[in-house]
Amino acid sequence: MKKGIFVLFLALLLAGISAQAQPVSKGLKVFISVDMEGICGVINWDETSQGGPDYPLFRKLMTQEANAAIEGALAAGATEILVRDSHGSGRNILPDLLRPEARLLRDWTYGPLSMMEGIDKSFDAVIFIGYHARAGTPDAVLKHTMTLSIYDVVILVSGDQAIAQQAKELFGEVEGVIVKEAIATAAIMLSPARAQELIRTKTTAALKRLKDFKPYKLNPPYTLEVVYTDEAMAVKASWIPGAVRTSARSVSFTSNDFMEMLKLWRLARNVG
Repeated sequence: MKKGIFVLFLALLLAGISAQAQPVSKGLKVFISVDMEGICGVINWDETSQGGPDYPLFRKLMTQEANAAIEGALAAGATEILVRDSHGSGRNILPDLLRPEARLLRDWTYGPLSMMEGIDKSFDAVIFIGYHARAGTPDAVLKHTMTLSIYDVVILVSGDQAIAQQAKELFGEVEGVIVKEAIATAAIMLSPARAQELIRTKTTAALKRLKDFKPYKLNPPYTLEVVYTDEAMAVKASWIPGAVRTSARSVSFTSNDFMEMLKLWRLARNVG
């Protein structure tokens, strides 16, 4: 896939769930997936890892950005909100500081939904906070490809300018909250307070125009191509049932079954 695993996998996952958006007046059920690399202020890997000297600060800011999205959703009429801690250990958001109107899903189930565990057709909208661009993207903060994101209607993504642009390329005019602008491996940052204000106001604005968004859907069959950095990993992955070797460092899978693709992805990314 020319746009890489990030775009392909988001498209595959979107194809697995579609539900019509409900009017704001009926009350909204909102799913918020929160990663850490795209949080305002984050620029180095040790800031996102347990044991890093500044990790306590940035997990607090991660929690505050989640709260900003919760507050924006509540202002737009949300009556049920689930926050999924989607970074690293899955235990980064500080439960005692999270807004009590939301429920929090922590840690990993090791199922195929991963960063979107807990999603189903009953949700009206999905918000991504603190997300990052795919591997190989120039001028992007802590870009990498290991994202499992299943959602109904994407309305807002926050992070740097690169993930905002990639989201628009795939999903159209979703709201993008740019909290930092990358220059090579550096970035110009907003203040955390300003970033949280933007997340709050744009979340409300996006939910109030929910009827403008439509689920992005692909028709089966689905094809997933995985390109490895090491040829040996492609050799190992080629033994997975259904795998087709497409180059020295890549394999592909094709199926009409969305959940089968998710399972194959988990196998393929764990061959090392």
